[in-house]
Amino acid sequence: MKRVVFDVAALIARVVTGVIFVAHGLQKWQGGLGATTQMFGGMGIPLPGAAAGFATVVETVGGVFLILGLLVRPVALLLLIDMIGAIVFVHGNRGVLVGEGGWELAGALGALCLLFLALGGGRIGLDGLFGAIFRRRARQRVAEDELIEHRRGPAMGPGPSNVNVRPGGAEDAYQPGAGGPMPPAEPGMPAERPEVPRQPAAPRTHAGGLDDADMRDIDALVSEDQPEHRKPPNR
Repeated sequence: MKRVVFDVAALIARVVTGVIFVAHGLQKWQGGLGATTQMFGGMGIPLPGAAAGFATVVETVGGVFLILGLLVRPVALLLLIDMIGAIVFVHGNRGVLVGEGGWELAGALGALCLLFLALGGGRIGLDGLFGAIFRRRARQRVAEDELIEHRRGPAMGPGPSNVNVRPGGAEDAYQPGAGGPMPPAEPGMPAERPEVPRQPAAPRTHAGGLDDADMRDIDALVSEDQPEHRKPPNR
């Protein structure tokens, strides 16, 4: 709620201040740069040509920017410098009241510019609109980066580790088929591979579903060297 009140108050102050600056700037434009330069020279302002051009442009363009809420802080700084110059070189020694040529108006406008420089122009303006757009895009980029990292995490993370942790904290590499953990290899020596018991070879099977024993019986039957009274081997 406080932020909303500040935004509304800043909008009203910006518009009123901007209108006043635009009015003074247009007055200088209509009078012409030459006439403004002569007036500044008669007031004792140093570099009257440069000062007249600076005051005319800054008050006119800066006032429009204040109304729109665009680049409020930089514009407020330039307008504050303009008002300080007006107080120091023109109105400072003429009292306070503006009717007597005092610094009343220049001081009030300068104080408003100082507030804009310190606090900004609120969210109701082009600065607030652009800032909201940039912040939204920044949050979207952060959310996209977090989503990408979340998706990459399971794929790039370490896989299951074949490590047995002893109660004391020591770790032993797990070796499939071995009776226990292998001792660590010495530096510079290749690690020994575990010895796996040799499994008996399965009997070969020939065409027709006959194995080696059947083939030996057939060889014994058809052999010409065996005696006639010998019987075929029994299985």
